[in-house]
Amino acid sequence: MDTKEFEVTCPCCSARLSVDVRTQTVLRARPKEEVDIAGKPKLGEKDWDQALGRVKTRSDEAPSRLDDLLQKERDKRSRLDDLFKSANDKLKGPDEKA
Repeated sequence: MDTKEFEVTCPCCSARLSVDVRTQTVLRARPKEEVDIAGKPKLGEKDWDQALGRVKTRSDEAPSRLDDLLQKERDKRSRLDDLFKSANDKLKGPDEKA
């Protein structure tokens, strides 16, 4: 299936629902009053404010996420060395360790 979500109209309240195909969950729901004739959601000031808030939150969190990922990359070599050493010790067995 090419689409990851589809839209359907609720038979009870005529709300417009966006459903995720894979998880079979409702992603968004718009009451009938908030949908135009074509079935598209009417955008208002509240919608733009929410979108702006999400973008600002992502922008604020970006530097700390980048620092975390950089530190993880710096520690990768020592973690891989430890894993290699423990795998090598398991391979040698208790008699050959020294």
